[in-house]
Amino acid sequence: MTPEPPDADLRRAFVFLAPYWRRLVLVMAVSLVSTGLSLVTPYLSKDLVDRALIGRDMAALWRIVGLFALLGLAGYVLNVVSGLRYTRVSAEILFDMRLAVYSHLQRLSPRFYARTRMGDIVSRLNSDIGEIQRVAAEAALAWVGNVLFLAGCIVMLVWLDWKLALLTAAVMPLSLWTLVRYRARLETRVADLRQRSADIGSFLIETLQASTLVVTSNAQARERGRFARLNDRFIDALMGMQRLTYLAGGLPGLIVSLGASVVFLYGGSRVVDGTLTLGTFAAFIAYQSRVNAPVQALMGLYTSLATAKVSWRRVLELLDAPLDVREAADATALTQVTGAIGFEGVTLRTERGLAVLEDFTLTVPAGTSVALVGASGSGKSTLAYLLLRLLDADAGVVRIDGHDVRALKLDDIRRHVVFVEQEPTLLHATVAENIRYARPEASDADVTRAADAAGLGPFLARLPLGLATVVGERGAQMSAGERQRIAIARAFLTEPSVLVLDEPTAALDPASERQVIESYLAAMRGRTSIVISHRAAVAAAVDMVAVLDGARLVETGRPADLARAGGAFARLFGDGAAPAAVPAPEDTRA
Repeated sequence: MTPEPPDADLRRAFVFLAPYWRRLVLVMAVSLVSTGLSLVTPYLSKDLVDRALIGRDMAALWRIVGLFALLGLAGYVLNVVSGLRYTRVSAEILFDMRLAVYSHLQRLSPRFYARTRMGDIVSRLNSDIGEIQRVAAEAALAWVGNVLFLAGCIVMLVWLDWKLALLTAAVMPLSLWTLVRYRARLETRVADLRQRSADIGSFLIETLQASTLVVTSNAQARERGRFARLNDRFIDALMGMQRLTYLAGGLPGLIVSLGASVVFLYGGSRVVDGTLTLGTFAAFIAYQSRVNAPVQALMGLYTSLATAKVSWRRVLELLDAPLDVREAADATALTQVTGAIGFEGVTLRTERGLAVLEDFTLTVPAGTSVALVGASGSGKSTLAYLLLRLLDADAGVVRIDGHDVRALKLDDIRRHVVFVEQEPTLLHATVAENIRYARPEASDADVTRAADAAGLGPFLARLPLGLATVVGERGAQMSAGERQRIAIARAFLTEPSVLVLDEPTAALDPASERQVIESYLAAMRGRTSIVISHRAAVAAAVDMVAVLDGARLVETGRPADLARAGGAFARLFGDGAAPAAVPAPEDTRA
């Protein structure tokens, strides 16, 4: 896809401004009045010198000084009002931007997160949008005010003495050329700095999450060395950007200041020879001194906008990340689900063209418990993603109660079909809050029942705070088995029509595994459950087994029949495939 030109990027930013245009207009109006008052103040210098001081008029002195004070106070109040109101509006606009990016990230598929570093995402969502907010809050209103004030000062300079005004303007083209020349190079430096910062963020997230691996591999010194090298690259990028910032912001201002000295020399000579009054020259100097400030401010703001522009482009890369799954405009609501599942000729390949599933066909009658078994990488977990529409198949159809999932509302699918991942996600919250996450309105009694059904009762009884115990960051204070049980309890609480469990007993001992199997079969009695597992006890407890090998379905049937047949199922589990290893399904549902 051909990238959009830079001005198109900026036009897209105005979409976020449109809802606030009335409030922005009000802020600009207040700023305009404040600017007008500021333009009157330097002109008072003319009367102060010519009428009050040289004319020795005490009444004029009091009147002019009073006006100075009044205009200064009024300008201060208006600046505070406009500044505070604009800060509020800019913060709300930038929140809308951040919310738009966050909402888009929620809709992206597992493929996106598999190829994108989390540190890079966080950097753009936080640092880049934060930079946009900083520039918007500090620079945008100042840009408007400085432009208006600069225009007003130029008019007053020309009105006071056009020759001096022309001399003042003579250095502007060179100053602006210098600014533009360095600004293009500055954008490249800023983009490099942002990426170096994201590299550090990704490194920290990755190594802190793998802290046990780092320590047990005696890799602490090596990782500190990597950290130092990444930081050196960041410092190099920072210094390169800072040098260009000084050139882009300071050099044009220096040229303007040197031009001002020429104006002072020429204007002073005219006062000496009597062709210019001292009061007029004083007023001209007052305006010119104020011209230098907005000119230099605008040049500094120009460089700030360059950094914000780089950040905006990085944010747009997230907003423009393509969606693998989109809800149809006329999507059908799914109010009730019996739990009949069908995969018809489903094929899915990776972005590199490797087969994940190949012509997979399987029918799961409503109320059936089925185990998906097979070697690692045979596509078992992918079937869960397809059923929940986290991914869409390249070919074939996935059905729920006969409906193509691509024609259904996404919220309805995910309300009736619940997925428990192999490595479940827990929030830094209490056990109860984690269980209640998918159903926040659930009562304490419902949470307790779900916890008991998942076999958490004895574990919670040993905790001083029970369900009020905080699980820690990513559930770090819990064992792997305890995290799995909490996730299963969370699934039970939603009372799904279809429950998909990915390796629910992988971290459990045999006794706990038996309890979880019995609990989930009892909880899902009469409803559909799909279990992805490498454990013989799980495979032996369900109504039906589907065996995958090399991205294809190679065998289906009752576990006892498959064990006796001596095929792929029997080879996968050996003697452990015998159904006598666990209670029969009908016993667990009694």
